[in-house]
Formats: sequence, structure tokens, C-alpha cells
Amino acid sequence: MLKKEVLELCLLQMLLKEDQYGYELLKRLHSAFPDTQESAIYALLRGLCREGRTESYQGRQSGGPARKYYRLTPAGQEYQKQLLAQWQSLQRAMEELGIL
Repeated sequence: MLKKEVLELCLLQMLLKEDQYGYELLKRLHSAFPDTQESAIYALLRGLCREGRTESYQGRQSGGPARKYYRLTPAGQEYQKQLLAQWQSLQRAMEELGIL
């Protein structure tokens, strides 16, 4: 499992719980992976939307510009399950090798 898929899994996992706006997702993911460029995270979000795994919508304005929120689609829920299974398989393999 490559870093792209790990980051996608993290994004999908955060969206599994609730809709979130892009900057909040960015802050949370960037705190866990500080070496990841903000532009890369936004590119992943756009890609997930393009693939139909998430969808975006404009939230209500509250004194500033409207926030762009993201939510998981049924296809995104399925993809999250696939990525999670891959992650768990990788984790088991690393444990067997004494890495974890």
C-alpha cells in the first residue's frame, strides 16, 4: 500500500464519521503527515470527487466565504472498506516480519 492510498484511507475514514470541510480535513491530515504538501491533499480530495467516491457541496456562510464540504458516497464507503482491508493485510505482514 503506497502513501497515496494511505492518505486516501485517512481522508475517507474521517469522512465516514461526518461531512467535513476541506480545510479541516487538510489540518487534521497535515498534523499526522507534516511532510505532505497541502496541494497534494487537495488533489486527492478532487480525485476522490472525480471518481465518485466523495462529493462536495457549499456549506452555509457564517461571516466569511462559504466552505466547501465533502461527504462520502456509497462508492466511497466501499473503497474505504477495500483500502482498510489492504492496510490490515499489510499490517499483518509487517507484524509477521517483526517490523511492528
